[in-house]
Amino acid sequence: MPGSPDNLSADMTSPIFAIVAGEASGDTLGADLIRALKRLYPDAQFEGIGGPKMIAEGFVSHHQMDRLSVMGFVEPFKRLPELLSIRRDIIRRYKQSNPAAFIGIDSPDFNLGIEKALHNDGIKTVHYVSPSVWAWRQGRIKGIKRCVDLMLTLLPFEEAFYQQHEVPVTFVGHPLAGQISRAPDSAAARQQLGLDTSRPVLCIMPGSRGGEVALMGELFLMVAERLLESNAQLQFLIPAANGDRHRQLTEILEEYPQLPVTLIEQQSLLAMEAADAVLLASGTTALEAMLLQKPMVVSYKLGNLTYKLVRPFIKTPFASIPNLLAGEMLVPELIQDAATVKSLSAAVTVALDQNARHLVEQRFNQLYEQINRPSGDTAAAAISKLISL
Repeated sequence: MPGSPDNLSADMTSPIFAIVAGEASGDTLGADLIRALKRLYPDAQFEGIGGPKMIAEGFVSHHQMDRLSVMGFVEPFKRLPELLSIRRDIIRRYKQSNPAAFIGIDSPDFNLGIEKALHNDGIKTVHYVSPSVWAWRQGRIKGIKRCVDLMLTLLPFEEAFYQQHEVPVTFVGHPLAGQISRAPDSAAARQQLGLDTSRPVLCIMPGSRGGEVALMGELFLMVAERLLESNAQLQFLIPAANGDRHRQLTEILEEYPQLPVTLIEQQSLLAMEAADAVLLASGTTALEAMLLQKPMVVSYKLGNLTYKLVRPFIKTPFASIPNLLAGEMLVPELIQDAATVKSLSAAVTVALDQNARHLVEQRFNQLYEQINRPSGDTAAAAISKLISL
């Protein structure tokens, strides 16, 4: 019977924690959380869906995590029967075993449905990593409020948003703050990548998805062409997110044989470490560039029809995490129609100036201090408090 005190999982000396992570970043967060929960509950059991890092911590995964790692619009529809079957199995399994808490890590489209079903059955539910509900389609907060007992956020302004809507929340900090070197060595990174250490480097990051690269890749390379006209010493470095993006970018680069571009696969942090500045498509890379203390220019474009459809639902004044943390336009954002070759070239020229680093470095350090928390321990303490209520 849900919530029954004589249920084994309700014994707080040896609780069962059910966790579902749907992708690699969630696996990293999950492993960190498991280690922290073990310090509070040495005899706890951990199971659900996770990846190799969680499994290495003694986690039992009932399904392969990569079966949940679907992106875009078409692939999830193709895999819908399988995804629904997995979700039904998870709901059925934990309605029967009554864990101390169910913890969904990111993957909101998959996890929130599970959380709703288990919450309605009296099981404590936690969602780790807020959906971007504060940025667009804010009406989703009503649904989240009905199925989540505790929201764990990575960023401080997210905590304020949930407090405003009376959703129990704890800000745990962003794990990247503890993972990225606070003393980047650009010269060593350039040597490792075979770049000329005496010439300036612009890192170009047009996105990790095929659609993003199709829209941003050629635009960014046209910007590189213009920059090279005024600075012949400039080198360009592009870290492709994966093999598919590497092939896609290789085809695009065939139209720009004159550009001194080094295209690598993955190694995005090393590429940014090697750079004097970064031109990037808005996303987590902006946070990574901030932590590496790199001047940056943030840009993004959607298809015109898509942008017209989503624009009315966007409620945030900024697109990039550094600006959202700062509460001001600390780094340039050139979005949609503002993302022209002329405007981007002018902004990158400023970012490449040696004085640019000194202007943003102090602020970037302040923002780092905002999000540098022991994420796993903070999350574990909040979960412990929840299950003891």
